Amino acid sequence: MGTLLVLVLALAGCVYEYDDGSDSGTAPASAPAFTDPALPRDPAADQPVSGAELDAWAAQVLPGAEGQVVHTNFGILEAEEEREETTAKLPEGSYAVTLACRSPRRVSFSVGLDDTELVDLNLRCGTSRVNVVYLPPDVTLHIKVEAKSGANFAYRVSRI
Repeated sequence: MGTLLVLVLALAGCVYEYDDGSDSGTAPASAPAFTDPALPRDPAADQPVSGAELDAWAAQVLPGAEGQVVHTNFGILEAEEEREETTAKLPEGSYAVTLACRSPRRVSFSVGLDDTELVDLNLRCGTSRVNVVYLPPDVTLHIKVEAKSGANFAYRVSRI
């Protein structure tokens, strides 16, 4: 038993150490300081635009579409304004409905046919949203856009 006690005491005193290149858990002095490359968002980027700036914005948020574009529109809404449009009769099939807005607040989009609402969306501006819908033959889409504050809107309906 004495030999076992000596062996246990000898092993208890052993500590394994290795050098992993770090200095006590701190970064090496040559490591660059962390900097955040993201710049703060420009508040003017949310403000509605007009004229050539509106045309450029619409071209950016509604880039070239796959398939046949059957209806598109963009423009300016005043605070508390609502705009409604109806497409021509559309043939049966699948359609992509792309929605976008530019405003400091959300913009409401509603797309439907007859009494059926297909898309009901309060879109956070600065993003585009694509919804895919399947339409029966010879229907017209009703598109409604509403803004609580001044906004730009853009939408496109294309057959896919």
